Amino acid sequence: MTFFLRVLAGIALAAPAAAVAQSQEAPALEAPSFEPEAGTVRSADASRVADWVTASGDNHGLPFAIIDKPNATMLLFDAKGEQLAQEPVLIGIALGDDATAGVGSKKLAEIGPAEKTTPAGRFLAKFGIPFRKERILWVDYATSVAIHTIPADAAKKERRRERMLSPTAEDNRVTFGCINVPRAFYGKLLRPQFAKKGGYVYVLPDSKPLEEVFPRLRVHELRTAAVR
Repeated sequence: MTFFLRVLAGIALAAPAAAVAQSQEAPALEAPSFEPEAGTVRSADASRVADWVTASGDNHGLPFAIIDKPNATMLLFDAKGEQLAQEPVLIGIALGDDATAGVGSKKLAEIGPAEKTTPAGRFLAKFGIPFRKERILWVDYATSVAIHTIPADAAKKERRRERMLSPTAEDNRVTFGCINVPRAFYGKLLRPQFAKKGGYVYVLPDSKPLEEVFPRLRVHELRTAAVR
């Protein structure tokens, strides 16, 4: 992902506001345009998944998002497979593609460092049970993984804003497993797309083969190759 994209996302995070919901980050003074920049570069794995989902209809007529963990990036698509945005994200601090059994029932203070992973896979995400008086976009309710903005009560020493806006992905691993996104992007695009019926979230793996995480991808590619 280009440095320009991270700076662009910073417009949505840079200006503080007088009052915000407890689970929200300060709003921006002006909302940026979320049209994907001409020439935006996707990773090879993100492109494979996007092509497969769009060509096969794996999203079942719903909007979808791809979380590219290795590059700390989210790609958002509408129901027809048109890319709407590419934004930096914060993800689980620990490398890993599987959630620890029972982690969803633990208190935050009980979750060990190695358990703070953002699990890979295909998830049907929907807004659900309120969290701190706000409905939240649950990716995997069983493991307490959700997509939301940077919490207002996040420890200052974590420097989540700075990490999200940095030009590299190396410092974007800081959460307990949830996926943090820019506030304006969340309100202007992500929430409206997923608000009615939800949508699918495809979380790319850190180390597992892509075909192991998404078996249908391999089937689709084999069928496509066979008819060429």
